[in-house]
Amino acid sequence: MLEGTCHCGSARWQLDEVPESATACNCTACRRYGVLWAYGYEGENIRVEGETTPYVRGAALSFNFCPRCGGVTHWRSLQPDAQGGRRMAVNLRMTEPGPIAQVRIDHFDGLDRWEDLPSDGKCIKDVWF
Repeated sequence: MLEGTCHCGSARWQLDEVPESATACNCTACRRYGVLWAYGYEGENIRVEGETTPYVRGAALSFNFCPRCGGVTHWRSLQPDAQGGRRMAVNLRMTEPGPIAQVRIDHFDGLDRWEDLPSDGKCIKDVWF
């Protein structure tokens, strides 16, 4: 299990497993936030505790952050999927670097093409210094 917290510790998340990969997206929001996303479903393999403030972007999702320190903790789908689950992603930059050092980084072009980009073979330890 992984746990992450905002800088002040008021908002936190839990992810049941260490993911195989994390997504770095270049969309207008993600590139400004500098996040690395790990995906799951609300109440299934992701749990969030503490107060967060949503920034609703369009009709699909909200980016959620701590109202005290401003750390982006997660995004959350605004609508459940066909099976009734609510897709989410947590910001891996909120956890300690050791447990996720070997997690591969996948790049997603959310700005122009809305598609996965070829792998460069890097993992989180290669970009955190």
